[in-house]
Amino acid sequence: MFVRLEKINPEKRQRRFYVMNVAQTLFGEWCLIREWGRIGAAGGQRMVDYTASKEDAEAALRKLSDQKCHRGYCRREAQRVF
Repeated sequence: MFVRLEKINPEKRQRRFYVMNVAQTLFGEWCLIREWGRIGAAGGQRMVDYTASKEDAEAALRKLSDQKCHRGYCRREAQRVF
């Protein structure tokens, strides 16, 4: 599962992104990978949260996605490049 959210507000000079991905590690653990930062800027932040199961990771992704949408982020179609 992969989600990309963006918040663009020219009046406040905000151009932010938030990307979330559910993935399995080489050892079989499930994790929620989160990346965020300013659109077009180098760098950014990354956090990996390990969960007990794929369902827990997807539930955490949905919860965070809902929280971000309430804060003004909008879903964007994103192509995964791997």
